[in-house]
Amino acid sequence: MKMNNHILKLVATDLDGTFLKNDQSISDENLKILHSLGDKGITRVVATGRNLKKTMQVIAPDVPFDYIVFSSGAGVYDWKHEKLIYHQNLSKLAVQQIADFLVALDLNFHLFKPVPENHQCWFHRGSEPCSEFESYFDFHQSYSEPLPLNRQIESEACQFLVVFPNNPEKFIEFKLEVEQRFPEVKVVRTSSPLETGYIWMEIFHQSVSKGNGVKFVCDSLKIDHEHTLGIGNDYNDLDLLEFTNFSYLVANGPLELKERFLLARSNEENAFAKAVEKHI
Repeated sequence: MKMNNHILKLVATDLDGTFLKNDQSISDENLKILHSLGDKGITRVVATGRNLKKTMQVIAPDVPFDYIVFSSGAGVYDWKHEKLIYHQNLSKLAVQQIADFLVALDLNFHLFKPVPENHQCWFHRGSEPCSEFESYFDFHQSYSEPLPLNRQIESEACQFLVVFPNNPEKFIEFKLEVEQRFPEVKVVRTSSPLETGYIWMEIFHQSVSKGNGVKFVCDSLKIDHEHTLGIGNDYNDLDLLEFTNFSYLVANGPLELKERFLLARSNEENAFAKAVEKHI
């Protein structure tokens, strides 16, 4: 039975921990609902923290999405027509200033090149060993190069990724400092996908968010907010879930977020399909 009288026109879903199973596969039930949405003329959107290259590693060309909001909203890709339709990078000045700031603090970080080449990055290794940084570096090193020796980057960039200890209070304190020092940016918290307990601090242009990426799609298609549904599993989905009208958090999401949104099953139990079928 439908939960509301609103006609659903757009559905947006996070990938990892939400639409995808833990082994990064797509369940038959989720795929069936995705096709059903298309049959009903409902726009289907991925909203992911993955860059476009990594998204394509788990979403085959024949999976029937319409748009990909990637890198947490730094880019929007028309899936059917294979075309980049929106991007937002950090300015050259902000990139240089933030890089100098993080190097001076001796932090471990990656700096991702401008969209759409943001699967490539620079890295800086601080003097204090960090197993989380090394694990990510080992995974990503084929696309990585060290910051120039003179640290003159002279380029826009998509985002910074700073490996942060699992200390939420310190994270919030540092987030406020970064956003006050650099008004162009916003700081996003993401749980480590390596499941090590570290917090990943992502620094984007202030207008970048999954919610704004989905809003761009809605504005382009003249879809009103009240006709949207979103589903996610983590802190970097907050802007998405605060934008969509019907917003679901999966059972495997953080406990502190569950009282703020509608609750869905876990990603291992077809959360996407079970949430969407209530509205179509």
